[in-house]
Amino acid sequence: MSATGLEVLDRTWQKTHEWVNELRDRLDWSSDRDTLRLLRVTLHQIRDRVHVNETAQLSAQLPIMIRGMFFEGWQPHLVPVPGRRAADFVTAVERHVGDVVEYRGQQDIVKVFKLLNARISPGQINDIRGNLPEDIRSLWPEP
Repeated sequence: MSATGLEVLDRTWQKTHEWVNELRDRLDWSSDRDTLRLLRVTLHQIRDRVHVNETAQLSAQLPIMIRGMFFEGWQPHLVPVPGRRAADFVTAVERHVGDVVEYRGQQDIVKVFKLLNARISPGQINDIRGNLPEDIRSLWPEP
């Protein structure tokens, strides 16, 4: 029996926890809240730098709750954003991560990319990476 009576919600809740727990372990952080914040912010920066079709295809492989966060605040008519350099990407993440004490910069962003490599199909990862500017793509290890 489902805790909520809605199996789809229980499954996405469980999958979201799995993603957050895996990323927290990769980061070696103590806070689930901060881990989820880094995941959300990094996904937003990816979303805002690729074409709308790629954004939709990536979202289809995200757990429903993470997918909702992924689209939160999205303005498709403003994408892709102009920041073409890896430094712009990292700065944008840092601006939105805020006061996360355990955040170590680019190395933590790469750990989010590695989580995505583990959780999203290699073909989709290659498509997303291929839509990113070369300088940003260089941050993201191949799947």
